[in-house]
Amino acid sequence: MLRSVGQRSVTGSDEDPRVAELRSAVSRLRRELAAHPAEFPDRGIAEDELAALAAMAMGGAPEIPRLRRSLLLIAGSIGSVSALARGLADVRAAVELFGEPPRR
Repeated sequence: MLRSVGQRSVTGSDEDPRVAELRSAVSRLRRELAAHPAEFPDRGIAEDELAALAAMAMGGAPEIPRLRRSLLLIAGSIGSVSALARGLADVRAAVELFGEPPRR
């Protein structure tokens, strides 16, 4: 479930709901990737970047440029695996909760 930026969860915790959503989306995609039977050349990159995203989410306040970099690496490494498309879209949506990328 996605929440609007700035909206707090109803569980009573002080956790940023964007961070909770990121952690949840990353966890789901990590499980889907682990269960995916096919090997592909950049699987290790996807696993490493998902681990980095999970660590950032556990830290509480992730660096937005680093989030976006990890998302690009994950998308590039598993983007052609259609079975993982939904999980990847969920991670992308969670990263986008942190705001739009800066305009150049």
